[in-house]
Amino acid sequence: MTRIKLCGLSRLCDIEVANALKPDYIGLVFAPKSRRYVSPQRAAELKRLLHPDIAAVGVFVNEKIDTVAALLQQGIIDMAQLHGCEDETYIKELRTLTDKPVIKAFRVDTAQDAQRANACGADLVLLDSGSGGTGTAFDWSLLSHVHRPYFLAGGLGIDNVTEAVRALHPYGVDVSSGIETNGLKDRNKMTAFVAAVRKEDRI
Repeated sequence: MTRIKLCGLSRLCDIEVANALKPDYIGLVFAPKSRRYVSPQRAAELKRLLHPDIAAVGVFVNEKIDTVAALLQQGIIDMAQLHGCEDETYIKELRTLTDKPVIKAFRVDTAQDAQRANACGADLVLLDSGSGGTGTAFDWSLLSHVHRPYFLAGGLGIDNVTEAVRALHPYGVDVSSGIETNGLKDRNKMTAFVAAVRKEDRI
């Protein structure tokens, strides 16, 4: 079964749609430069409304370790996703402060990038194009070099997620801009994306 992560949720109505669709994960972005940024206070409000069966993933870019750990310890998020230059030392230090799962994101441009993902000590890896949320896909043939479960991200949407699941059998798929209209999450696109993944899983 392909896990589904709907990332970059920021409004109460986004959470309501997620609760109805029951993805495995939703993403809350704590990177201040992102247009999808939510403050810790806003994230706590969204998390209180989130169905308990859905895990909230905090997305960070070169954030202070103590800040990430505090959000995990307070239960505002259930997992941390690292999208910056965080290295193995960072991950090990974070693990001294929390036992919650860690996802490390990698931009995949070369086979060497795929090998770095293989060697990463995070619980899971996410393979993306660019810095995330760009809406651009990368060369999926590079993923033949990845020998561990991964989230596939980067340019996924209703038009190509079926192909991605069928061809690559990823651990999970992660979507953000692909379920938006004019920069905001779109209920119809969210619904269609989840339906497409689950339909392919049933085949």
